[in-house]
Amino acid sequence: MPLSTHRRKYTRQRKLSTWQLTIFAMLAGVMAVSRITLQTIPGVHPLGLIMAATTLTYRKHALIPIYVYILLDILLSGFALWIIPYLYAWLPLWGMFMLAGKLKVSETKKELIYMALVGLHGLTAFGLLYAPFWALWMGLSWEGTVAWVIAGLPFDVVHAVSNAALGTLIIPLHMLLKRLDEAPNI
Repeated sequence: MPLSTHRRKYTRQRKLSTWQLTIFAMLAGVMAVSRITLQTIPGVHPLGLIMAATTLTYRKHALIPIYVYILLDILLSGFALWIIPYLYAWLPLWGMFMLAGKLKVSETKKELIYMALVGLHGLTAFGLLYAPFWALWMGLSWEGTVAWVIAGLPFDVVHAVSNAALGTLIIPLHMLLKRLDEAPNI
């Protein structure tokens, strides 16, 4: 089934099936386990990959597994101030892939665009998206905030490179999720 037909069929559904909710739960669980498993390597995890492929497949409904993952992460890591920016740090990635999913370009170009988008999110997400919150919370000056962002750049570069490398798997994971979604409902 062509992707455009799949999207039309999916977006017309008003109610999510048990099968889809199960897939969402599994995706959230895989994101949580992968983040915890790889937490000793700062910035290296498949979260961007999974969220991107999930957004390409499930569009607006991708917010369900994303926020279930965030809830799991909060429950596993503990409730603290870090969760406030975490609640919005993933939205730009979701939004970029909502827009990118509508691009009419070749598969090769899509792969490059997807790699660039997850790389960009890795470079900016936890520096530029977290920094304003922490700067306000800690009472940092503009100069202090900029210095803090610059000090974190090596970690952001690692995050961007690992996200871009994992970005090569976005299209295969998207195709797998499409096939799973089309599986007979159980």
